[in-house]
Amino acid sequence: LAENKPGNLDEKQIEYAQTIYSAGSDLLNLINEILDLSKIEAGKIVINTEKVAIMELVKAIEQKFRPIATQKELNFPVLLADDLPTAIYTDSQRLQQIINNLLSNAFKFTSRGQVKLSLQKPDQGKELSDLKLDSATTIVIQVADTGIGIPKDKQQLIFEAFQQADGTTSRRFGGTGLGLSISRQLARLLGGEIKLSSEEGQGSIFTLYLPENIPSFRKEQESSEFDLASADWVVTAPTQAPVMVPSLVQLLIDDRKNLKSFDRMILIIEDDCKFSQLLLELAHEKGFKGLIAGDGKMGLQLAESYRPHAIILDVALPEIDGLTVMEHLKDNLHTRHIPVHFISASDRSKEAKEMGAIGFLLKPVGLTELGEAFKKIAQFLTNEVKNLLIVSEETQRQQAIVKCVDNEDVKITLATTQAEILGHLQQTTFDCIVLDLNLGEDFITEFFERLKISENCCKVPIVAYIDRELTLPEQVLLQQCAENLTIKTAKSLDYLLDEVTLFLHQLETRLPQEKQKILHRIHDKEAVLAGKKILIVDDDTRNTFALTTLLEERGMVVISKPNGKKALEFLAKQSQIDMILMDVMMPEMDGYETIRMIRAKEGIRKLPIIALTAKAMKGDKIKCIEAGASDYLAKPVDIQKLLSLMRVWLYK
Repeated sequence: LAENKPGNLDEKQIEYAQTIYSAGSDLLNLINEILDLSKIEAGKIVINTEKVAIMELVKAIEQKFRPIATQKELNFPVLLADDLPTAIYTDSQRLQQIINNLLSNAFKFTSRGQVKLSLQKPDQGKELSDLKLDSATTIVIQVADTGIGIPKDKQQLIFEAFQQADGTTSRRFGGTGLGLSISRQLARLLGGEIKLSSEEGQGSIFTLYLPENIPSFRKEQESSEFDLASADWVVTAPTQAPVMVPSLVQLLIDDRKNLKSFDRMILIIEDDCKFSQLLLELAHEKGFKGLIAGDGKMGLQLAESYRPHAIILDVALPEIDGLTVMEHLKDNLHTRHIPVHFISASDRSKEAKEMGAIGFLLKPVGLTELGEAFKKIAQFLTNEVKNLLIVSEETQRQQAIVKCVDNEDVKITLATTQAEILGHLQQTTFDCIVLDLNLGEDFITEFFERLKISENCCKVPIVAYIDRELTLPEQVLLQQCAENLTIKTAKSLDYLLDEVTLFLHQLETRLPQEKQKILHRIHDKEAVLAGKKILIVDDDTRNTFALTTLLEERGMVVISKPNGKKALEFLAKQSQIDMILMDVMMPEMDGYETIRMIRAKEGIRKLPIIALTAKAMKGDKIKCIEAGASDYLAKPVDIQKLLSLMRVWLYK
């Protein structure tokens, strides 16, 4: 609203809109912090231990706070000692939360001078036994500022919930007074501690002592082969001297000026210049020419311009992150066929494979692992004919599925029994499996169990085809199996075509004309939504107003009702609705009861309903599905996720 795209707001109205947004964001932050604190105190916080590459961590934090330093005209040195380990084993999300809190406070309370972030080992001889830490296996993360400082008598108080050094600072500087309390408790959950050194008017130094391994976690055995994260191309410095983190923008040298029409070409999207150059050298050894992009935006531009044969992609990228790059690549009919292999310090393999990635390596990686990645890419490009297994029992449905996905570059194998499936899986390496969910729950459960215990088969993407509403047991089964397997659901033959062509990496222009038209319809985001009539059922006029504005901007017709009772009265008179967005918590008649009553009425029982709830608690989704909702989103609504869900359910 504050963007004022129609140009119909004056300056005061724009200011009001910005104030409303700011107040809402502050309230949301407060709620999230209270929830965090209550979870910690209740012992409900789950620590997810993973390998965290220090360079990746520091780069992500620097990217977040560099614009703030520029805006406030503060120096922001980031120092990294060379005797640090390349990676530690901790909870990446919680560690970033702690550092973000410390830096946010530092920038908030500093108006001149600098905020400095440094990572180093403890000083030699530093005794940390009082913290139950060993200095040899501890790292020190320090945030130092030249801000207002903290009086001695207030330095313990600020670590208590809802407290700040001066009661008036909550008005002058804003904030909830929860950040430091949460940070200290999170630090202790990670096996560490936060210490403070400060003088009023002289600035503050917050020091996080953190073990390289969370106490209960056993570090996995490292590869005895060449480890890229500790190799000689990693940025180093003179012994004991901290060094500045290298700039994210560096000169990139690749093969773009020496490309021939017959060259096999790989696009490397990676912001670590040393690593991208190493990948380029390996690509040359494997017979590929290479292009290098140092950020996500440039990567998309090069993919569109050069149409490479394959892409190697990092997750933590400047400008646009790797998963968003992947989303754009796969949503573009000119690039969606290009095989993408991820190599990243962030373990997002599940999301990447669901989006069509052919592989995922977690940094640091050895040369053998990289060699296998290039081998997989080469094999994928060599095998022009893809193997597709279709598991379906009814002859008519089999024929419909085959007609939908058949093409000259696809070799189809049919299976109707568990024995046939087992035989085919033992003899053939499949690129994708289509599973007809009409086979029944017992059959499907046994099928998934077979796949999970097979090291090779569990990596094959599965498209579950169903042309009706899923039952609750079916939904629960798919959700459980999706934890170990890559499963996508197709609710029509058109979407089956879309998912299969994605996983088989088929070039759209090689498909028959009618199938090309189907893909164009599915990926024409505006056309799917335009003219659709949406009923919003929500008692909060602010939510209704915001959603109505966003949906009407995309050509939809929106009607709103304040509760379930009014919605049912409206639907009794006007059933020409394409979709319902249903709030759950409402007066008179809540969303659960309203959904159940809609599902019981002929003429409107098949309407797609997306449930929206502010209670993003475990089990809410199942509760909504049990009531009859088609899908579920937690508030505050991510508009892109909502639009994506709407496209799936509105496409006919």
